[in-house]
Amino acid sequence: MAQARKIALYMVVVFVLYTIITAPARAADLVQVGFEGVSSAAQGVGDFMSELVN
Repeated sequence: MAQARKIALYMVVVFVLYTIITAPARAADLVQVGFEGVSSAAQGVGDFMSELVN
């Protein structure tokens, strides 16, 4: 099981590097979308906590 996990991790790393090298603009867009999602989630948690305190 550990061997399969290691192989899967290597495949993901190779795919990410391939995507960055072949289409850097698209990769940057995907990273931006990811950070916007994390930011929105954090803002939602912050709003929830603020309402919970009030």
